[in-house]
Amino acid sequence: MIDIYSWPTPNGHKVHIMLEECGLPYRAHPVDIGRGEQFAPDFLAISPNNKIPALVDPEGPGGQPISLFESGAILIYLAGKTGRFLPADDAGRYEALQWLMFQMGGVGPMLGQVHHFRLYAPEKIPYAIERYTNEARRLYGVIDRRLASSPFITGAEYGIADIAIFPWLRNWANQGIVLTEYPHLAAWFAQVAERPAVQRGVKVLADLRKPITDDKSREVLFGATQYARR
Repeated sequence: MIDIYSWPTPNGHKVHIMLEECGLPYRAHPVDIGRGEQFAPDFLAISPNNKIPALVDPEGPGGQPISLFESGAILIYLAGKTGRFLPADDAGRYEALQWLMFQMGGVGPMLGQVHHFRLYAPEKIPYAIERYTNEARRLYGVIDRRLASSPFITGAEYGIADIAIFPWLRNWANQGIVLTEYPHLAAWFAQVAERPAVQRGVKVLADLRKPITDDKSREVLFGATQYARR
């Protein structure tokens, strides 16, 4: 039984979706990031960067236990464990991995900044809002062009990059995006959203999430607590 330590964020949901798609038995353990549970010593032992999600598999490589942090690494591990959602041939594999890295290095960080400055920053800074909203639109355009020539972001078949990117685009309205301006992406989004495993995955721990409105949660997530040396 795999243990996943997580919270209902885009990075959490992409691992939840992958687990559901792979049909692997797992237990989801909530790590309430608004209350600072990501800084607990037990969690830091498996996620030294104090970010969710983290995975513990008692039946890892060679039958030995393994723990992993970083959602992209977890997706690659689960793909390798099951032989699913990552092409077996070298060319297809590298094509898929480049789009996974695109999510990890671009889509996640930049859309995270969009959410911060549009929704959470204590001061509305027009320059920051404009900069990151424009970058969000650029990234949506990159994905839309990809999907104009490929049925899925991963490649010929649905896979690891689609799973990684989809949860980040669910809040497109809050990112200043008009989805109809990206018709290929919009059609792909609707198709992925209909998958039963995706619908199950985005419900994992979802009933625990609350809007970030109190000062304590804001301080934990964006203040000195986040940046304290450990």
